[in-house]
Order: sequence, then structure tokens, then C-alpha cells
Amino acid sequence: MKTAILTDSTAYIPKELRDRHSIHMIPLSVNFGTESYQEEVDMTAEQFYTKMNERKDLPTTSQPPTGMFVELFEKLAEEYDAVLSIHLSSGISGTYSGAVTAATMVDHIKVFPFDSEISCMVQGFYALEASQMANEGKTPEEILARLEKMKQSMRAYFMVDDLTNLQRGGRLSGAQAFIGSLLQVKPILHVDDKMIVPFEKIRTRKKAINRVNELFKEDAEKNKPMRAVVIHANRSDEAEKMKREIEDKYPHVECLVSYFGAVIGTHLGEGAIGLGWYMK
Repeated sequence: MKTAILTDSTAYIPKELRDRHSIHMIPLSVNFGTESYQEEVDMTAEQFYTKMNERKDLPTTSQPPTGMFVELFEKLAEEYDAVLSIHLSSGISGTYSGAVTAATMVDHIKVFPFDSEISCMVQGFYALEASQMANEGKTPEEILARLEKMKQSMRAYFMVDDLTNLQRGGRLSGAQAFIGSLLQVKPILHVDDKMIVPFEKIRTRKKAINRVNELFKEDAEKNKPMRAVVIHANRSDEAEKMKREIEDKYPHVECLVSYFGAVIGTHLGEGAIGLGWYMK
């Protein structure tokens, strides 16, 4: 069985890497008033942050239409027997459910939707692992079993400069924990039970990043092979510095730098930074 690997744009896997690993991508969109842009297709992350800084209104985001999924699945059916469709957490987007619905509407390819329960390059790790296994001829069931095992050690924490965008966009669960102190904290968030929820209140950006590094250290000091990613919202220098520090301190950790693109950046805001990892 020949299996295609599909993920959505919020995995933020660079096109060169997607092409190299034969990973297909379906885009979500970001909307500025009446203008709609497919992220990673019509708009880069850099263009997004520039445009967002020029405007006062918060953009909105939208998932791929079901018809776009159906069209893509039918196109993949010309070359593949099955498709593993890996998507951002179903608790923050309807993209996964869109893939599930579209799967019932195609006849010539078997679709295996997978809820990553996360987003960004941490979601991308699942797609990269799945691609490697598909290229080795593994079945969709074997790949899904491996992804579920990865999920057991997958961790991600991120800091935002403020919660305004998350609150206005309705993407933060348990926000009342921070009400009344939004301006005084740099909240650390994580995804729990598929939802973005508060993890800890930290007073300064530096202390928040140090706390995220402490959480990473708990796993890294087990000295098992790991893969990690530093993710940033227009803070590339800061992210590269974090990556270097991780690699210098933990030679057994393979570390990448990635970014919060337009859709996720809409909700987190510029300046957000995060760290995700899993045991290989």
C-alpha cells in the first residue's frame, strides 16, 4: 500500500523540507477584513507580522473548506492507496473534523485522519516521522501506532507577551486564571486535553523563558535521544540563541528553529516564543 502524508499549514514545515520528504500540505487562511490569504501560500510569516503591525483590527482565521480536502484527497488517489492526514489540535480548530468529514466523501483512497492535539512544528514532527515510515513501506496502521507512541512523550510550552489576542479570538481555555493581572505577567501556556490552557504565571519574559528551559531540562537530563524545536513569533535571534544553548548543553538533543506563522500568530501575537520536544 502506497501512503501519502498530508498535514496542514500550521505545522509550518518549510516548503523545501516538505518537498524533500514528499509531505503534502493543505492551507488554513488568515483574513484581514475582506482580504483573505492562504498562509504559507499567499502570505509568509514575515509578511503577516508586517501587515498585522500596520493595522489595528485583529485578523481572523479560517480552516480549509471541506471541498478543498475532497479535491486534494481525490488528486492523491491518482497516485496513492491511502493518506494519513495529520492536523492541528481539534480543540482549537475544526480542520481535523473537516478531514474526517471529507474522508467519508471519497471512494478511491482510504483516509486516516490524525489529531496531533498540538500545532506548529511540534505537529510537524509527526508528519516528518510519518513520511519516513511511509517511505520505508510501513502501513498506515503501523504509522499511526508510532505517532500515538510519540504523543506520550510530546511536550510543548510557550510564552506570550500578553493574552489579548487569545482572549479576543476565543482560543484560550481557563483564561479567568489570569484575569486582573494580564499586564503584570508573561504567561506560560500549554495544550492540555486539546485546548490551550494556562500553565503558570511568570513576572518577566526572561523568567518565563528560564522556566520553559527548566521544564525541558527535566526530560533532557534523562540523556535519551530527543528532538526539540524552538518556535518564535518574529523573534528569530532569540530563538537561535535558545537553540545554541540547548545544543551546547545537551549533545543528545537534535534541535531546530521554527516559527509561529500567520494563523497561529494571529492568536498568540508577535513576540511569543515556545519550546517543544519528544523522545525519539
